[in-house]
Amino acid sequence: MAGTSDERAEEHYLDAIEAQENDDREGALSSARQVVKLNPEHAEAWWLISTLELPLKSQPNLIQASRSLAACRKIIEIEPEHGPAWVRGGQILADELGMYEEALSWWQQRREIDALEAVPIIEQSAILADIGMYREASTHLNMVVEHDLEISPKQFTKVARLSGLLQKAADEEPSSYFRPWESRHPGWEGIRRRKNKGPMSESLIFLLFVTPFLVIEVWLSRSLAGAGFMAFCFTSMVLLATVGLGIKFTRNIFHKVNRPAFDLLRAQDIETSSGHSMIPEDIRTSKLYMSILQRRPIAYQERTLAIVEGGSDLPKGWKPTIPDLEVEWDEDDDDDADDENSSDVVIPGLDEVNEEE
Repeated sequence: MAGTSDERAEEHYLDAIEAQENDDREGALSSARQVVKLNPEHAEAWWLISTLELPLKSQPNLIQASRSLAACRKIIEIEPEHGPAWVRGGQILADELGMYEEALSWWQQRREIDALEAVPIIEQSAILADIGMYREASTHLNMVVEHDLEISPKQFTKVARLSGLLQKAADEEPSSYFRPWESRHPGWEGIRRRKNKGPMSESLIFLLFVTPFLVIEVWLSRSLAGAGFMAFCFTSMVLLATVGLGIKFTRNIFHKVNRPAFDLLRAQDIETSSGHSMIPEDIRTSKLYMSILQRRPIAYQERTLAIVEGGSDLPKGWKPTIPDLEVEWDEDDDDDADDENSSDVVIPGLDEVNEEE
């Protein structure tokens, strides 16, 4: 009977694949569920279910994201080395559901399987930075350099951007870091002062402060028309310099003006991570809050609403729970990784962050 059950499971799996190829997602999902009902250890069918639970052209809602995540959990129980399931599960936990503490533990489980993989370390560092633990994030991210781990060009871009954020955080006093679980933190007053205004876009700031200078420079350059190639080069260099300086100036203003928005963003993340409500009602009903929440994934919004409706306030003395992020490094494997990586990975700013901390 067991053999017959496995054969029927394979038939349903082939039906699921055929239905998927014919763009019949509902039929494919139904067949895939029949597969795991007959053979709960069918990892390929669970992966198909995880894929089909996520919409193709829209964001998943809370139920869809949860079902896809559940399938990923089942896959790694069957095949702990299934890399795509680990990546998707981590992305759903952090990006779609805002469950950052769970995401830290998720990636830690992956690191216990493969300590030399850079992706879990990078993702954990990004999560630590999101919840305001910059020193921990910097120390953690430094492991990529210390152990000379191999990273892809896409990952390097993320690491470079993250290291830039950590460097900016190092330039500030640690006491200024917004800790939304502290009800009397000064950051709440900054949010209240800005609560009736939405976040200001970087492009608008550039348009208001830099574009007028560009217009003036273009107008003045008309007097040099016909003055030759050198005049053209000079004008072009002036315009390029103005744009470059303008972008740098715009980014600085953008971060300063929108500091309350970034702080409120973190407060929302702490709510979804903890599962408890903590944002004051006058801020929750404000224009700033709604403007930020509407930009979050649909599943994130639905989970936030469920937490608020649940009415469970953040316990006094609550702080983010960070799992033990240490793993045992195999020195032989570490040496092999050093031999395989032909070029050193240089992540600018990380050493300076740790020194400042």
